[in-house]
Amino acid sequence: MNPAVYWIAFKSILIKEISRFTRIWVQTLVPPAITMSLYFVIFGNLIGSRIGQMHGVSYMEFIVPGLIMMSVITNSYANVASSFYSAKFQRNIEEILVAPVPNYLIIWGFVAGGVARGICVGAIVTAVSLFFVPLQVHDPLAVVVTLVLTAILFSLGGLINAVFAKSFDDVSIIPTFVLTPLTYLGGVFYSIQLLPPFWQWLSHGNPIIYMVNAFRYGFLGLSDVPMSLALGIIIGFILVLYGIAHYLVTRGIGLRH
Repeated sequence: MNPAVYWIAFKSILIKEISRFTRIWVQTLVPPAITMSLYFVIFGNLIGSRIGQMHGVSYMEFIVPGLIMMSVITNSYANVASSFYSAKFQRNIEEILVAPVPNYLIIWGFVAGGVARGICVGAIVTAVSLFFVPLQVHDPLAVVVTLVLTAILFSLGGLINAVFAKSFDDVSIIPTFVLTPLTYLGGVFYSIQLLPPFWQWLSHGNPIIYMVNAFRYGFLGLSDVPMSLALGIIIGFILVLYGIAHYLVTRGIGLRH
C-alpha cells in the first residue's frame, strides 16, 4: 500500500483521538489546570515559604517542572487507556484491525492522540504556573524532547492497560495504585539527594525519577541524574512497551472475542 494511504489512515485515527478530548475539553483540559493551581498554592506558596530554597532556586521554581510532568504523565496515560478500551468495548477495534492497515500504524495513531493531549495539558499547566513563578528555560530542546518521549511512554502504557482491562474500572486501577505513588516518589516535591543513601539507591529504580529530572534540567539546569542516562532509560522503556503493545495487538490478545 502506498505511503499516502498509510498517512490518511494514521491521520484519521489521530483526528478522531484529538476530537474526542477537545469535544469534552471542560472534562479533559480544565481539571488538570485547577488541580495544579491548588498544588502551586499549597506546596508552592504555603509550604514553600517555610522550606526556602532547594538547590539554589525557590521551592516553587523547583516543583513546577515536576508538576507539569505529573500532569503530562496522567493525562497521556488516561487518554489512550480510556479511548482504546472504549474502542474495544464497542467492538470498533475489531473493524480497525481487519482494515488493510499495519498494526504499528493503529498503535501510533492512538499513541499520537495521547501525546497530543499530554502536550496540550502540559502547555496549559505551564501557562498557569506563570501566574505563580517566573518561568526560565535553560535548555528548550531538553524540555521538548523529554515532554514528547514521556507522553509517548505513558500513552503506550495506557494502551497496554486497555488491552488487559475487562471493565472501565480496570482502566483506573493502574493510575490510582501504581502511577500516583510512583509520581509522588519520583522527585516532584523533593530532591532525592536529601534522602538517606539506601532510599536514594532505591529511588533510582523508579522510572519517573528520570523523566522529572530530565524535565527539570531543561527548565532550571538542575538534575539528580545525568541527562544522557535519563533519556536512555526513557527510550529503553518506550522500546520495551512498544514491543509488548505490538505483540498484544498483532496477536489480538484481549481484543478479539
